[in-house]
Amino acid sequence: MNLICAALLFLIALIFALAGITRTGVWLIERRNSPGGEFADVNGARIHYIHIPAPAGAALPPIVFIHGASANLRDQMLPLKPLLEGRAELLFLDRPGFGWSERGAGNNETLAAQADTIAALMDRLRIGRAIIVAHSFGGAITTAFARQHPDKTLGLVFLAPVSHPWPGGATAWYYKLTAVPVIGWLFSETIAYPAGMLQIGDATACVFSPNNAPDDYIDKAAIPLVLRPRAFRANARDVAQLYDYVRAASPGYREIKVPTVVISGDRDKVVYATIHSVGLERDIPGAELIWVRNLGHKPDWVAPDLVVGAIERAAGAPVDLQAMASVVESRIAGDTQGAGRCPELKVPDAQLAPG
Repeated sequence: MNLICAALLFLIALIFALAGITRTGVWLIERRNSPGGEFADVNGARIHYIHIPAPAGAALPPIVFIHGASANLRDQMLPLKPLLEGRAELLFLDRPGFGWSERGAGNNETLAAQADTIAALMDRLRIGRAIIVAHSFGGAITTAFARQHPDKTLGLVFLAPVSHPWPGGATAWYYKLTAVPVIGWLFSETIAYPAGMLQIGDATACVFSPNNAPDDYIDKAAIPLVLRPRAFRANARDVAQLYDYVRAASPGYREIKVPTVVISGDRDKVVYATIHSVGLERDIPGAELIWVRNLGHKPDWVAPDLVVGAIERAAGAPVDLQAMASVVESRIAGDTQGAGRCPELKVPDAQLAPG
């Protein structure tokens, strides 16, 4: 009995210690990564965004950026804002529950609801039709946006997107665990932060692999913000529902009738490009898929010039994206970061993905 009591007391002490470490870590993360934009109350949630108005005579239409899982508005803003500022009206936002945006009282728990929140923020800022630029998980939300708000969708640019059902529908175990009531809350409040900080460097390297991540990417892009318990739980709930969403939504992608460009790398180690990107090209009428050899999961950082070209193409400019992709390929042909350390995705047959 004494051993059982001692073990129980040790477990309780460990939980409190991990919770204290997490609280301290959250304080440090927030101190180092203060919000840099403005806030608006939208659909019951306080949304953080950075809005850059268009200059007189802007060459491009408004552009709205939707970031992926585990990220925030800085992830797209840092590489793309310098190339686009002064050419168009730009809107970068933290998706509900991420960065400095609140999730709201149950109003943003589905991908469709998050798309509605983004549309409402555009209304608040008087942004009409825009080109929507989405990375990774943001691709799924963008498909919802385009179908639910065609009056606000001028064009689409997908970067290494997720959009279609994949064989098995598997996701990382910690997402599934965190989405479980009570147990997930306890996990996110105690273990997620210290474990995440230990793994964040290697995980980021594999997201970029085979390309090189900028040395200061994690700090500049404020990636540790997602390790805060509330953000971690929001991220997990999003990922947990992803498969069911794309399985139900993907047959409706044929309803999307705007210029669409998809950029994917053949060395993506995060999503099955032969299912998602090929599926978007197949299912969205007129969509153009640009394959880039030796590119991983981060076209926004590794090939921002190509991304800008895709935006111009979606806006109607006669841009030769294949020629631009060739330039990128020459630039990254020798990249081997993560070789032997970051596992390659075992690519399923694209025919296994429901159309």
